[in-house]
Amino acid sequence: MHERLTEIAGSEHVVEQLAHEWPKSKLFVPFADPAAVNNILRDRVITGPLDHLYRATGRRSYAPLLPLVPTALRRIDYGDVDAIIISHHAMALSAVRNAGSTPTIAYVHSPARWAWDPAMRAGEASGIAGKSALSLLARIARRAESTAAPKITTVVANSTEVADRIRRWWNRESTVVHPPVDTERYSIDPNAVRDDFFLLAGRLVPYKRPEIAIAAAEQAGVRLIVAGSGRLADDCRKLAGPTTVFLGRVTDAEMLSLQRRAQALLMPGVEDFGIVPVEAMGCGTPVLAVDEGGALDTVIPGLSGELIPNGSDDALIDALAAAMSAFDAKEYDHNAISDHAQQFSRANFRKSMRDIVEAQLR
Repeated sequence: MHERLTEIAGSEHVVEQLAHEWPKSKLFVPFADPAAVNNILRDRVITGPLDHLYRATGRRSYAPLLPLVPTALRRIDYGDVDAIIISHHAMALSAVRNAGSTPTIAYVHSPARWAWDPAMRAGEASGIAGKSALSLLARIARRAESTAAPKITTVVANSTEVADRIRRWWNRESTVVHPPVDTERYSIDPNAVRDDFFLLAGRLVPYKRPEIAIAAAEQAGVRLIVAGSGRLADDCRKLAGPTTVFLGRVTDAEMLSLQRRAQALLMPGVEDFGIVPVEAMGCGTPVLAVDEGGALDTVIPGLSGELIPNGSDDALIDALAAAMSAFDAKEYDHNAISDHAQQFSRANFRKSMRDIVEAQLR
């Protein structure tokens, strides 16, 4: 069970690996875009009535359907199955209602962080109507999670940060299983030559705080390559100095090359886990990350990067600029960084999830 298939991102990679581990399983989603359905999921996706509405809109936006998702999920008929795995980050937990006595395992990418934390919603909508709609959706999401969380058999968190949120917001304990990272693809290339740039990769959106990295690079006077796009792109360009280059969205091959050649990857935002930083580590590239969130599970100071003290924007810019100015690549063992990343491999993820499911079936 997954909330929606409208794009391919971290949570969809989790679903893909679950499908690999259980090749006869079906995937229930309220609605799906065929462009977001990986080959392994072809002929295995079962949608519901909301998919008819989604198609009627030309699949332009799923946002108007979100308030209807909890009700749609509560009506799913799973048939005769041994266990139900729910991939959750906003509404999917509601699917537990029709599980009956079937064991349920919720893999939680995060509780709906934007619903529980008002600061996360601050920059997500404009105008009275937009803010009111988002506030209403947040109430729906919180109610859906609070109602469903006690009924889940086993809760799995994708990081210790997410486990802490589950404890605070749901009053549930959870087991941490980090999401799968393709460490076979994201690996060291012995022929790649390290360049003198730092890398900022991913969406340019508020919670990732790209403006912090860009302002810090300007202050430090270092080369920065920005690979990604988003609604903060124009604001970020205004902050950038002459040594910052914006590539926009890049191909997978281009991203791999950048991660293999960068001095270090920058991670100024508080991530639930952070797959891109682990991909960089797989390539032997250290990560300079704020000392909160998922980075605490992956960035080992002196081994796989450095943790930068979080604080006000100005303080974080100063600290990150200082770290880039003092950065010395010779202090890191690229092979050791890549070895460290292997614990987050796809194979380890699948084994951990199978162990959890089988424990429920004994």
